[in-house]
Amino acid sequence: MQSKFLSVGSVVPWAEPHVGAIATQAYANPRYGPHGLALLREGLSAQEVVDKLTGEDEGRDHRQLGVVDGQGNAATYTGTECMDWAGGRTGTNYAAQGNILVNKETVDAMAETFESTSGLLASRLIDCLAAAQEAGGDSRGQQSSALLVVQRDGGYAGMSDVVVELRVEDHERPIEELRRVYTLHDEIFGVTPRDKWLPVDHELATELQERLATLGYEGELEESFTRWTGKENLEDRVDGVEQIDPVVLEALRQRTA
Repeated sequence: MQSKFLSVGSVVPWAEPHVGAIATQAYANPRYGPHGLALLREGLSAQEVVDKLTGEDEGRDHRQLGVVDGQGNAATYTGTECMDWAGGRTGTNYAAQGNILVNKETVDAMAETFESTSGLLASRLIDCLAAAQEAGGDSRGQQSSALLVVQRDGGYAGMSDVVVELRVEDHERPIEELRRVYTLHDEIFGVTPRDKWLPVDHELATELQERLATLGYEGELEESFTRWTGKENLEDRVDGVEQIDPVVLEALRQRTA
């Protein structure tokens, strides 16, 4: 999400693995988040959740809501009193909506970008925001952005369900800043398939030792390498020194360039 609103990520996004995701927008009702997830947990579909939440809310005409359930069904709602342009689109696995937008094309760009891209979800969602901004965006301008991705045991150390939770609270170009911060996040917490790791032969081992030494990490390779990666928060990308994650190698080369 992106908005001309301070700290949009503190209000809009809610998600739970295998349950669903919710965005509460416009004159947002933050209770839509936990209440909606509880309804999804009970087995209601995305549309049923939208109908129930808005049906019980006297302020529904000022609300906007997007829901995707655990089966990929999606529903979007825009109240009659939401400020133009306001509306949304849905498709398999996504709900896209916005209000006080420059034009309808802003939402179309989000939807069409999601439908036409593949790869890591976090990166695709940022691409959707960038496309929406290029198509028009918030008519008031930009201020904050946020990204939330969840997966059962997919987060830190395999003991968290939060894969990515990033916020840009106040920035002239919040989507660009979100992408920059996500790049940093992916360097530390991302996963490179093991078949993409590089074998550490004699030549590469020598390079690693030399580069580590320039940073003050001298001695036996595995010990110095472990100390450096721990300091740089890259330990989750390390498994001995027989092979090396190319992301870690590039980080070391950049630090010693």
